[in-house]
Amino acid sequence: MPDLDGRQLLGEWRKLMDSVVASAASVGGRTEIPRQLLEPMQRQIELLQEVIERERALQREIAGRVLAPVDAIFDLVEESGQVLRRQAEALEAAGRALEDTARLVKTQAELFDHAMSALREPTELAKAAAGLERRPPKRAPRKSSGGKSSGGKSPARKSPRGRSAK
Repeated sequence: MPDLDGRQLLGEWRKLMDSVVASAASVGGRTEIPRQLLEPMQRQIELLQEVIERERALQREIAGRVLAPVDAIFDLVEESGQVLRRQAEALEAAGRALEDTARLVKTQAELFDHAMSALREPTELAKAAAGLERRPPKRAPRKSSGGKSSGGKSPARKSPRGRSAK
């Protein structure tokens, strides 16, 4: 006999009980005996049907409770992925801000070097005119290998008289 679910099993039970009642009615010739047998059997069928429905409800409840933690874990993992994505975006923005800051500081350093050279030039010319030994020129500033450089060229400055000075 193949495996039957609760409703199919209940249907088979009803067919069997109907058959028993019909057989009892034909043998006895009295209709009261089958009715007396039929009423308790129908009550049994109703109770059996109620048991099957309760069992299904209980199975649904148990399945829901068993799978609820799994759903919660998936929700947490999804939220973690979103948090990681937002953190990555924030780190990218911070990295861009640091690159911008590094470029600004490099530009400030170059401007400072040029300002110092411009300020020192009159002193060096006066030393040369007086016959004093001139100070040796400073080494060229180091360039970082990882950053963007302007190819060793600094922006042209205008001297106070309007000529380009370097």
